[in-house]
Amino acid sequence: MYQFFVDAGQINIAHKRVTITGADVNHIKNVLRMREGEEIAVSNGVDGKEYRCGILSLEDDCISCELRFIKEDAVELPVKVYLFQGLPKADKMELIIQKAVELGVYQVIPVATKRCVVKLDEKKAKSKIARWQGIAEAAAKQSKRSLIPQVTDVMSFGDALRMASGMEQRWIPYELAEGMERTRELVGSLQPGQSIAVFIGPEGGFDETEIEQAKSMGFSPITLGKRILRTETAGMVVLSWIVINMEGHTA
Repeated sequence: MYQFFVDAGQINIAHKRVTITGADVNHIKNVLRMREGEEIAVSNGVDGKEYRCGILSLEDDCISCELRFIKEDAVELPVKVYLFQGLPKADKMELIIQKAVELGVYQVIPVATKRCVVKLDEKKAKSKIARWQGIAEAAAKQSKRSLIPQVTDVMSFGDALRMASGMEQRWIPYELAEGMERTRELVGSLQPGQSIAVFIGPEGGFDETEIEQAKSMGFSPITLGKRILRTETAGMVVLSWIVINMEGHTA
């Protein structure tokens, strides 16, 4: 079943009507070639609910639907995972965002660290963020998410640490961290409702001064195993552990 995102104001529960506008109109009519009576899923990206609708009419500028029922089964993880990703080279960020959204990340924060090769000026950064947000939305639709994770503006490492300082869990994978037992302990201690900051370094990893700065602010260095992982792999490993441990729990 195809899924689409709309603003909350486009869902009228009292009158059992949902209106779809924008680029999705052309996609439904001319790409998917859907017809009246066919069923679709709609989410507002906020409340975590899925609204099942039947198409009533296909107009030039909107699709009118009948709201059939509301599916409230929890699709989202019962924890909020914030992925603080050191800026990687080339187009790796696009892959990272796509897969992180599929795995249930709540927000992606691009971070400029000491060893980042990529330097984005204000104009390039604005264009990149817009593209990355589009990738997040497409991945959310494909994976039937009930919300679209936000990709924030690029932050400095210091600002990222401060943003994460109030979160219940703060992890920073590091090749010199303690053994896997400590990592298992931290992952196993997760509780529904918690927020988790996961910091991933760029290709060259984190500078030692950054690790010390993070530790001084209460971050827990964790190991991802005996092998050195690429930056585009590391975050997916951590997210996968969280999914295995938390899927099925209720927030």
